[in-house]
Amino acid sequence: MNMNRICTLLKIQYPIIQGGMVWCSGWRLASAVSNSGGLGIVGAGSMHPHVFEEHLIKCKAATSNPFGVNLPLMYPQIDEMMGIILKHQVPVVITSAGSPSKYTSLFKQHGIKVLHVVSNLRFALKSQDAGVDGIIAEGFEAGGHNGAEETTTLVLLQLLLGKLSVPLVAAGGIGSGRAMLAAMALGAEGVQIGSLFAASEESSAHLAFKQRIVESSEGDTLLSLKPIGGVRLLRNPFFDKVRQLELSGGSPDQFRELLGKGRAKLGMFEGDLEEGELEIGQIAAHIQSVEPVSVIFERLLSDYHSSLNGLCSHSGK
Repeated sequence: MNMNRICTLLKIQYPIIQGGMVWCSGWRLASAVSNSGGLGIVGAGSMHPHVFEEHLIKCKAATSNPFGVNLPLMYPQIDEMMGIILKHQVPVVITSAGSPSKYTSLFKQHGIKVLHVVSNLRFALKSQDAGVDGIIAEGFEAGGHNGAEETTTLVLLQLLLGKLSVPLVAAGGIGSGRAMLAAMALGAEGVQIGSLFAASEESSAHLAFKQRIVESSEGDTLLSLKPIGGVRLLRNPFFDKVRQLELSGGSPDQFRELLGKGRAKLGMFEGDLEEGELEIGQIAAHIQSVEPVSVIFERLLSDYHSSLNGLCSHSGK
């Protein structure tokens, strides 16, 4: 796999970025991805500031390669998190869930590279105008929160193709080297992968959640909780309650009451498969086992190259 703008920008060997998934993306996962040649990400969204700082310190000790953080811009203690990021000179920040215009210039003043996650063309162009170094285009196949448009990754990449000057990263539904190659064919210079790494050995998610991912099949995830922001969930008894409220035309306040607090932690981190919120992408149906990050990387790269060679042989080149 040749070096491209994403590899050069992030100083990584392979254009593979790990998703900053809540309750999955601790220092063990981030350092394992970085040590494998990609960009590991510490997910700040599920961490209190002091816990976040501990993970940064441990990640720096576990890898000599670059790593980054995912920072949801609606985080309630964002100024404190910003201070921690600057203090530890984190080289890359991936922002999401808000406008990057407020903080991008500050990060760049400190030499930090900034990528922003978007789900449509309008926000991609606004993010580029705000000065971000790259755009992560996330289709609604992805786990967690998704765009209201429900645009798939394949369509979103085509909508963005040729309209951006900054490098583009594809996210959502990337579960193989062949999918990586498809994203590259549509103009992406890198991929962000979440679900594969959520089910890895190094993920901080509960083993019961990882096993539920492995056991899932086609159609076991659906976009839910739309009245308060769509989120892709695995089917379970809590999901069934959400669906019943959707069918009865529940109000946003009723959905907030049903969700309560700590529901994602309960499911993904504590392993309550009945009442927990189980966020994962559609590609979960493709995941067959819990494996080390190094094995996942080997398969991704092997599949990418064999798929590329197969296409070249079909074209007669």
